[in-house]
Amino acid sequence: MPDGDDVRPSRALVPIPTADPHSAESEEGGEHLPGRLSDVDEWGRSERMRALARRLYDPVYSKWFRAEWEGLENIPTEGGALLVANHAAAIPSDAPVIMHGIEKELGRPVYGLADNFFKRVPVVGTLWSRLGGLPAHPDNAYRLLAEQGQLVLVFPEGSKGPAKTFDERYQLRRFGRGGFVEIAMQAGVPVVPIAVVGAEESMPTLFRLPSVASVIGAPYVPVTANMLAFGPLGAVAYFPAKFRLRVLEPVTFNVPPDQERYSKSRVMDWSEAIRDRIQNALYDMLRSRESVWFG
Repeated sequence: MPDGDDVRPSRALVPIPTADPHSAESEEGGEHLPGRLSDVDEWGRSERMRALARRLYDPVYSKWFRAEWEGLENIPTEGGALLVANHAAAIPSDAPVIMHGIEKELGRPVYGLADNFFKRVPVVGTLWSRLGGLPAHPDNAYRLLAEQGQLVLVFPEGSKGPAKTFDERYQLRRFGRGGFVEIAMQAGVPVVPIAVVGAEESMPTLFRLPSVASVIGAPYVPVTANMLAFGPLGAVAYFPAKFRLRVLEPVTFNVPPDQERYSKSRVMDWSEAIRDRIQNALYDMLRSRESVWFG
């Protein structure tokens, strides 16, 4: 989720970042929200920062990764929906491609749920919030989906996805304990699966350094092919892999929302079924791919 392992319903509340009433007024690319002096919403997202990020990132999206979509019509044009995708690259490249692509093609903002580790990283955590990221907590997901009708992006593989080595590429890890299904049921929204091809090759991990990861408290510490090819720059530079994204038909659940609990077996069955749909779509896309670089 960008990158939480599991979003499970809970009644515990977490502090929600709010806008600083003394922050500077927004400039071109962002509008003030009612009652706020800045364009930063209650989640920490800044439309001015998003507009700047779109301008800066679009050449990467359209020229470097050359992202190509199938099935965008399966993403609702209004109302809440939980977007679920496979996850890859040592520094995940799929989250920004998905978020940018949907905002560019459909004009809808996307909020991405991230592991709290990234929120704690200085500068990175603040920047992620300004660009639409927030901690992967069930109450955050519920409020965005049920109360505000937003699109929310999660990666049920969690950190296990981008931690995969190159020989494990496109082999989906377990989708946690199905928490994403339960939160969608509770919020009364569909799950929209997305299969992504290209991220695995954009920054492939050759091997991991678990001892270093345990010392710094990181989910994983990778050594990538990019580091060998580009030296220090390889820590942040991606290979120009061709991205193809396929949006599958939404999955809806014939259950009433806002129940105290849902059948665990039914939740797990749906979780595995959605995982299988994404896995099968990946296999189909890989069979038709002629080149990592040209699609």
